[in-house]
Amino acid sequence: MSLPGPLVAIVGPTASGKSALAEAIACELRTSVVSVDAMQVYRGMDIGTAKVPAKDRRCPLLMVDVADVGDDYSVKLYQHDARQVVDELLAQSKTPILCGGTGLYLNAIVDDMQFPAGDASSATRKAYEEFLAREGEEALYRLLEERDPKSAELIHPHNTRRVVRALEMLDEGSSYATHHEGLGRLEPRYDVRIWGIDVERATLYDRINRRVDDMFAQGLVDEVAELRSKGLGQSRTASQAIGYKEVLDALEGRMSMDEARDVIKMRTRRYAKRQLSWFRHDKRVRWIDVTDMDACAAHIVLDLLAPNPLGGDC
Repeated sequence: MSLPGPLVAIVGPTASGKSALAEAIACELRTSVVSVDAMQVYRGMDIGTAKVPAKDRRCPLLMVDVADVGDDYSVKLYQHDARQVVDELLAQSKTPILCGGTGLYLNAIVDDMQFPAGDASSATRKAYEEFLAREGEEALYRLLEERDPKSAELIHPHNTRRVVRALEMLDEGSSYATHHEGLGRLEPRYDVRIWGIDVERATLYDRINRRVDDMFAQGLVDEVAELRSKGLGQSRTASQAIGYKEVLDALEGRMSMDEARDVIKMRTRRYAKRQLSWFRHDKRVRWIDVTDMDACAAHIVLDLLAPNPLGGDC
């Protein structure tokens, strides 16, 4: 039985040019882009997530601004909502263009994945949450690094909920890393063509550093201050986003704003490495070096329409 689709997914590290390529493809196909980003789902988190401003969008951008910063919006909720969006586009004979750097969220859409939430009232979870409150997120992450370094490589240190869950899994006799390795054996839910943008490391890091400077120039501090008045500081998820956490710390006197800027750059570079590690585990990803954006978009559209996938660089 054939799978529903096709879907196109544009993935890669932050600041690699995913959004521009995905939008170019969507314009060619007269369809919509579906964001695959764990933080762009939040209203008001615009500058720090590099969300394409509404006034600059050349095609619809879906799965953004679907939750308030105080909401506990999980990957399970994202899976439900994003699949509805994808299925609606397919029903209209449109090709969904998935775009983003949150690997788990991509797999949540395109593969048959189940997300058990764990027992929120368990003694184990409460113990780790108490450890987090007492010792801080860095100590919690170091604990995971010591016990399961492979899993620690795949989880952002600020994603304390996932770090706690990974520690719970260890206590249950399993491993987050082992689960991740099993993603390659998951049954696909859709016919998806995944393209990954490859950027030379030094070039990528330079782009990241300049992007962070641009975010501050565009008003990141004011954005975080506004969101803080709406409960960002009390959020278990949104407040951990790179850029927002550090500026929050600076606004509350835990570091200077210049220090926050430097820490954001450093943490974003580390995050980009983890993104690449995640996507390189997925053998479906065809890596491309985007030098001519329009030509690359045309190549991917041609590949989509061809009876035999073309592959290769743009």
